[in-house]
Amino acid sequence: MAARERLPPWHERQRLPNGRELLIRPIRPEDAEPLRAGFGLLQPDEVRQRFLYALKELTPEMAERFTRINPKTEFALVAAEPLPPGEALVGAVARVAIDDNGKDAEFAILVSHFIANMGLGRYLMTRLVKWARGKKVERIYGDVFEHNHAMIALAQSLGFEREFQQDAPGLIRVSLDLRKPSPD
Repeated sequence: MAARERLPPWHERQRLPNGRELLIRPIRPEDAEPLRAGFGLLQPDEVRQRFLYALKELTPEMAERFTRINPKTEFALVAAEPLPPGEALVGAVARVAIDDNGKDAEFAILVSHFIANMGLGRYLMTRLVKWARGKKVERIYGDVFEHNHAMIALAQSLGFEREFQQDAPGLIRVSLDLRKPSPD
């Protein structure tokens, strides 16, 4: 009988339906270069869906900012090849940041088309929600293009509700009240 591998907190191995194995783990500063390298593999629409505007490259400064988080107010997970940080290609990033009010937190998720539609976005969202609940956040929210039907459907399936965005045409804010009991 094989010994069960013990992983650090928030580290999990996942096997996708296509057989690919990924390591889901907190983002690390060593991920900056792989993030920049993988950015070029993304389709323009994937980038627009995540950043809400067109972006041709992930600058070294942006990559640095994304990988050096404040653990008190931010949490970010990557789904990467099971290689050491700095060597592993990153296929998905999910992050959440607590607002200055300490009660709300904004999420963002990007899953590359190479591993999309395999349940990874749903899984990463549940991990963000778990972290936010642990930080006593009352509400988690994200802004989504109204034509991003997959993200809107995912959010609604997890209990998120749509909010009217008068000042942001084309965007829908989805939010989840974390004061309500978790469905799982």
